[in-house]
Amino acid sequence: MKRFRKRPVEIDAVQLRPATWSDVIEFVGDFPDGMRGVYLDENNEPQDYFTADGPDGRAARIGLLIPTLEGTMLALEDDWIIRGVRGELYSCRADIFRETYEEVAS
Repeated sequence: MKRFRKRPVEIDAVQLRPATWSDVIEFVGDFPDGMRGVYLDENNEPQDYFTADGPDGRAARIGLLIPTLEGTMLALEDDWIIRGVRGELYSCRADIFRETYEEVAS
């Protein structure tokens, strides 16, 4: 067995919230094929879709379907949307994000 350490990498990220929807849109750019905003039911299952125009308040929580090489990923409200080192987008739960990343001074 060998041991490895994760290389220090700086990432760009935005937190998914109704109040930051315009920031999410700016961050991801034009929605790639398959990316959609969704309303979530009480079990965090996607229900209705909405577009880059943003949520209209029909549901208590929002999510974002993100196409990845591994399949479609569901980002839940309060998750962080991260741009990886190769430009790929994926989500990270808020608690894991806090444990893994620290803000970098501009």
